[in-house]
Amino acid sequence: MESAWQRVESMHRWILENGDKRTDPWLLIYSPVPIICMFLCYLGIIWIGPKLMKHTEPVNLKAVLIVYNFAMVGLSIYMFHEFLVTSWLADYSYLCQPVDYSPSPLGMRMASVCWWFFFSKVIELSDTVFFILRKKNSQLTFLHVYHHGTMIFNWWAGVKFVAGGQSFFIGLLNTFVHIVMYSYYGLAALGPHMQKYLWWKRYLTSLQLVQFVLLTIHTGYNLFTECDFPDSMNAVVFAYCVSLIILFSNFYYKSYITRKSKMS
Repeated sequence: MESAWQRVESMHRWILENGDKRTDPWLLIYSPVPIICMFLCYLGIIWIGPKLMKHTEPVNLKAVLIVYNFAMVGLSIYMFHEFLVTSWLADYSYLCQPVDYSPSPLGMRMASVCWWFFFSKVIELSDTVFFILRKKNSQLTFLHVYHHGTMIFNWWAGVKFVAGGQSFFIGLLNTFVHIVMYSYYGLAALGPHMQKYLWWKRYLTSLQLVQFVLLTIHTGYNLFTECDFPDSMNAVVFAYCVSLIILFSNFYYKSYITRKSKMS
């Protein structure tokens, strides 16, 4: 009978042997170990960071945040363009799209932007570090940590096994939302004088919710139709999007409905 460690070794070996051979050589993709270590470090920073900052003044990160947020806008625009143009040139279907595992130029172009999308999720872990350094601990909610911590695993698996196909629709919607989101954060980082122009934060949350609803419908449809894309991946995305709809709806209710009721 296999021990628990032997089962882990067997699973790890299966992952190494069954990934997309095109993406295996790319940074952080071949093995799940680096991402697991990164995730554990992330949790460690969340645990120890506020303790270390407890008796320290908040760090002034205004310049860093301006550069970071607008750089993320630029990266999101690039990825949105690549998802849109590559899917259009490759005649992708919005209903059912298998993964092109060939080394064709368009297949590799789509796989490449999927990797960049994954790597952008690694970069976005910086959002949490910035909250800690600025002593914005109220922002370290379960929603924030859950969303940031799980996205690196979701998209590592996406690039490892299904770099393209149905996955492009997630990247297309999410990069569009992030163009808007990081534009908001970038403008907010410019200073208090920008607040009068940032009345649309509520609608940003609404946009995020619409994104998750669309992705739930999209993956749900493919769970019940014949499509040469792994049902296991669609099931994971479906369940994940449902969890985000619940969490973001709760955030929306507490932030805008309940607060408005208390103010009136």
